[in-house]
Amino acid sequence: MNKNKQNIKVMTFNIHHGKGTDKRVDLKRISEVIAKSNADIIGLNEVDRHFSARSQFLDQIKILASEINFYYVFCPSITKYRKKKKMVSQYGNALLSRFPISTYKTYSFNLKSKFTEGRSILDVTLDVKGKMLSCFVSHLSLHPVLHKKQSQFIFNQANEPAIILGDWNMKYRSSKWRRITQRYTDVWDMKGKGNGNTFPSTNPRTRLDYIFVSKSIKIHEIMVFDDIPLASDHLPVVATITI
Repeated sequence: MNKNKQNIKVMTFNIHHGKGTDKRVDLKRISEVIAKSNADIIGLNEVDRHFSARSQFLDQIKILASEINFYYVFCPSITKYRKKKKMVSQYGNALLSRFPISTYKTYSFNLKSKFTEGRSILDVTLDVKGKMLSCFVSHLSLHPVLHKKQSQFIFNQANEPAIILGDWNMKYRSSKWRRITQRYTDVWDMKGKGNGNTFPSTNPRTRLDYIFVSKSIKIHEIMVFDDIPLASDHLPVVATITI
């Protein structure tokens, strides 16, 4: 392999604020899944940061990063100000990385309707042993207008080489899928075996969680990682690539 090329393992994982299918919130299980996968870069969806009693007002991404000793960055989709507790409560996306974070930006996507959940995109540049890698993490909206805005933003924003991680709330080979694959490769479509279904975790029937990469990135393998299906209502997806 060319000495300038780097083999890395990437993961996308909707952690459901650490709540497993047994209804218990257990971040230890989430960190165990990540550690077992040996992933270098992990995009996380549905992460709580002092959000509510459901996760004991914990800073989940800080705890997970500490457990595995990775760099991290968080991107809120929902922010609430709690005057009584004198804290900011947030919920959103995050990235964990074995490699240093060079820069990052966060972007919000919201509609005025109180019935539509706010969404966000995390845009991170990682220093992978001297090579800059653009990483996007997002949990795309079920609302078609927001979904199109988010996907179009990523389509226009990414630098090369880039990886895109997240729960995309779309069907394989749908018009939404075709839009993003005009520019990026769906790693499962290229190298996956089977249907790639990730939800629900204990009996996966739907493929919601995707890894997309620039067409210049070499793909080696991809798998649905099902070692601890109780950890979340989604299963993570792990891919090995060369940048």
